[in-house]
Amino acid sequence: MRPIALLQLMRPAQWTKNLFLFVPLFFAGRLFQSGLWGQLLLGFGAFSLLASAVYILNDWKDREADRLHPIKRFRPLASGTVSPGHAALLIGLLLLFSGFIAYYLDNSAFLGVLAAYLILNLAYTLRLKEVPLLDISLIALGFLLRVWGGGLLAGVQISHWLVILTFLLALFLAIAKRRDDVLLMEKTGQEMRKSIAGYNLSFVNTSMAVMASVVVVAYIQYTVSPDILRKFNTDKLYLTAFFVILAMLRYLQLALVYERSGNPTRVLLVDRFTQLLLLGWLATFYLILYGPF
Repeated sequence: MRPIALLQLMRPAQWTKNLFLFVPLFFAGRLFQSGLWGQLLLGFGAFSLLASAVYILNDWKDREADRLHPIKRFRPLASGTVSPGHAALLIGLLLLFSGFIAYYLDNSAFLGVLAAYLILNLAYTLRLKEVPLLDISLIALGFLLRVWGGGLLAGVQISHWLVILTFLLALFLAIAKRRDDVLLMEKTGQEMRKSIAGYNLSFVNTSMAVMASVVVVAYIQYTVSPDILRKFNTDKLYLTAFFVILAMLRYLQLALVYERSGNPTRVLLVDRFTQLLLLGWLATFYLILYGPF
């Protein structure tokens, strides 16, 4: 067994999802309060290790089905490069180190969020991911827990706008991922996951279009909301909406035209257009909140 196989089993690329812990600090306009970064970085580490443990458990449970998948069959457990025994040992170590970091942080509320994330994903992995619509809703809830965790570590109150926008965006991405599964089912005639029986291409395409529209409308309402204008003392936040609109269109293009939206993390890591839009959004938001605007 090679160490690289264990690293692949942990899926470190998926740790980018845990950057949602930093979202509350950014939106609160407190990005440069250096005293908070140590807490958040440790929280990021705890969440990442816990998430890796969950991914390994999921791969262990699905290893037989993954062997029939054109891409997932190369995963360490499905391919046999890592044994189930070694995977179980790694799960235990990851949970131990994640718990140690959480204990060191001495934040019982954040520890509660980690526990909720673990329980949610255990239920998802063992049964609930087989239930259509509930499966994607639980994925979106996982992103909300990350945001709440970041808010607790940074001492930032999470607004209803942040809750709504996080859930909507995560739900959109989860639907896009299911679209890839539906396409694979139509090509191979095999259901790679049980919940796919509750989806078809027409439903997924319509759902993506609806959710993209709702995300854009909700974001625009956020940027012109009176309470947000008072909070940041600026009426320029609407300028960031242009990047959000283009980003949603780009993701729809990747899904409906190029048919490569199944892995949101990979899209973020390799798609230059998406990266430029994200950087443009961050830069514009930064200048409005922290700069001369």
